[in-house]
Amino acid sequence: MLRNLRGRFHPFWSNATTKARYSTCSADDSHEQSSYVPLTDHPNLPESPNVPVSRDTRDYISAILTCKNVSEVGKIHARAIVNGFLQDLAVANKLLYIYSQFRAIADAETLFDEMSVKDPVSWSVMVGGFAKTNDFVNSLRVFREILRSSLNLDNYTLPIMIRVCREKRDVVVGRLIHKVALKSGMDLDCYVCAALVDMYAKCGEIGDACKLFDEMPKRDLVTWTVMIGACADSGKPDESWVLFERMRNEGIVPDRAAVVTIVNACAKLGALHKAVILHDYIRLMNFPVGVVLGTALIDMHAKCGNLDAAREMFDSMKDRNVISWSAMIAAYGYHGKATKALELFDVMVGDGRLPPNEITFVSLLNACSHAGFVKEGLEIFDLMTKYGVRPNVKHYTCMIDLLGRAGRLTEASEMIETMSIQKDETLWGSFLGACRIHKNVEMAEKAAMFLLELQPQNPGHYILLSNIYANDGKWEEVAKVRNLMNQRGLKKVPGYTWIEANNRTHRFKVGDRTHPKSKEIYDALRDLTEKLEEAGFVPDTNFVLHDVDEEVKVGMLSLHSEKLALAFGLIATPEGSLLRITKNLRVCGDCHSFFKFASLVTKREIIVRDANRFHCFKEGSCSCGDYW
Repeated sequence: MLRNLRGRFHPFWSNATTKARYSTCSADDSHEQSSYVPLTDHPNLPESPNVPVSRDTRDYISAILTCKNVSEVGKIHARAIVNGFLQDLAVANKLLYIYSQFRAIADAETLFDEMSVKDPVSWSVMVGGFAKTNDFVNSLRVFREILRSSLNLDNYTLPIMIRVCREKRDVVVGRLIHKVALKSGMDLDCYVCAALVDMYAKCGEIGDACKLFDEMPKRDLVTWTVMIGACADSGKPDESWVLFERMRNEGIVPDRAAVVTIVNACAKLGALHKAVILHDYIRLMNFPVGVVLGTALIDMHAKCGNLDAAREMFDSMKDRNVISWSAMIAAYGYHGKATKALELFDVMVGDGRLPPNEITFVSLLNACSHAGFVKEGLEIFDLMTKYGVRPNVKHYTCMIDLLGRAGRLTEASEMIETMSIQKDETLWGSFLGACRIHKNVEMAEKAAMFLLELQPQNPGHYILLSNIYANDGKWEEVAKVRNLMNQRGLKKVPGYTWIEANNRTHRFKVGDRTHPKSKEIYDALRDLTEKLEEAGFVPDTNFVLHDVDEEVKVGMLSLHSEKLALAFGLIATPEGSLLRITKNLRVCGDCHSFFKFASLVTKREIIVRDANRFHCFKEGSCSCGDYW
């Protein structure tokens, strides 16, 4: 009996901490939603093999599948007991399945325990039922019992278990299940492979995901979609685009879910010319632009720097949901147009048909934070309760960022202390970033203490703390932080900058000399620097966080990847044309000043998207108002 199995055996993996990790989750846990989650599941429950199906059995199954709620299922369940049809395995399995679909796992478990005969499908349904209610520990326990009983595994159960590992980011158990798939001969099944690729990618093992993908003898649309999304999620949106082109070359036509995944990847890439190509392709293929795809296109155009195209897409949508409105509000926010974001919010609530939700308020608060609208941000935070939205950690993170950027660190600290909800690494990261801006070492150390406890393997936290110490001239503390990173095998995330030129994207890293036009780039950068210095630009060596002399610091500043990208843009594009640049990290203060002078001297408009927002440099000033 399933109830009696609980606690009687240990999970099939050897890691003793994993059980405790799973046991902390509940049905109320929130999990990241991927646009292709349904694609990693088998679409239908497999039928029980060698089970005769009578006309009466078919009538019961048909009735079960038309049930609209648990109460209706219960009535048919009772009728099956009275008429002796519960002994019919096909009927019992369908009842199990429909209970699980309605998340009535207790009813499913009771029925399972009462079944005198069970087959692999019965056990598979229970595995899926527990997983559906986020009861992952029991899902894994039932799966272990399947292995102990030597029952045949199928391409319904294995993807479910692989998805459990993905949801809990447990690659250790995921690898064990991969071995089970290999031993059972299911490793080449398209559903199993797609789930494995997705699991490895979500667990940060993108190399394993790519290797498995490349070794697959046959790749269907499901697997291509999963891999495209995986590359984008792991910070490699350029590889997503390469995969999209490979997929098309192999004659595979994307469906609506795949197109949304590709659009989201293009948004992360930030390449305008690719966004135009993709949108033209969507029109050419006559894909219906509903709410989901339309919202994704708004986000893509905005993140590729074309705010006007994003607004055109928004205005052209026949139907919009609250996410569509929130996406457009967010677009105005990270383009530094907080006033327009607030105006659009007024239009949304003035209509009265779509009340704002928690995502809307996150978008609004972010917009206020980027623009320094502290008064408006505080009013919006108070307004949330009017619409029945309870502030969560994301809203508090926006408020900490808003107050912190404005230099109101004490207020931000007090808000953190009085919060009744659990604080996460994003909130503490925002506070630490604010401490860096305002050079408050004492508060920074407090934030870093919590961050390193929450995410000891995130190198970004160490780097940020190290930079704060360096700004304060505490080189011994810098050395301690760097040594701690080395001991833990952590490396700084490398900075990269991309620039679009002649419908191609060129990538640079600090001190890069791999580009074919490297000599011309450095010559152009040297000439540009001389012109900027004549116009009054002075390198800000405070942004060189190394204990070296001033001359060396100036030399190090000149090698920054965004400056190399800018120099290439000047020699590779027509004079006076707009330049679009993307950086994976936050642009430094010296480069920000450099770009302002460059826009004035070269008479060019330069749009830069960094990790935080967009900067539009024009005639010697920036759209952020030097507040970012």
